[in-house]
Amino acid sequence: MPSFDIMSEVDQPSLRNAVEQANRKVEGRHDFKGTSAKIEHADKLLTIHGDSDFQLDQIKTILLPEMTKKNVDVRCLDYGDVQKVSGNKVKQEVKVRVGVDQDLAKKIVKLLKDSKMKVQAAIQGDAVRVSGAKRDVLQEAIALVKKQITDFPLQYGNFRD
Repeated sequence: MPSFDIMSEVDQPSLRNAVEQANRKVEGRHDFKGTSAKIEHADKLLTIHGDSDFQLDQIKTILLPEMTKKNVDVRCLDYGDVQKVSGNKVKQEVKVRVGVDQDLAKKIVKLLKDSKMKVQAAIQGDAVRVSGAKRDVLQEAIALVKKQITDFPLQYGNFRD
């Protein structure tokens, strides 16, 4: 029976390259000289350090285009609250969302069931497996999910006949 998986992955090497490139640009800017402006990358967490909220926004305007250049979808970022650190410095933690969380997976399964398509959707860990009798129906299911879910980066892979 033909099937495919709906998942959400982030290319970690590309993300690391984007963060390193953004850090180089931050270090090279004259308005950031002598400040604590930097971006730290640890697995699925980015920490942006700066001297003010304005500086955090400036760092983000450098980071996001770098991520786009490296084909990392910026919709996978989940911004935390801005925290005050010692003195007048601030930091913000940004989670990199990987995998389809339970709420979104249930939403996708419900969407496919309500569409009356002849497909079965099952949640498998952090992915959703969709299977159907024909490839054409699966392609219609992909088109439907792409049209309806626009706020989260999804990939459609593992297509099997």
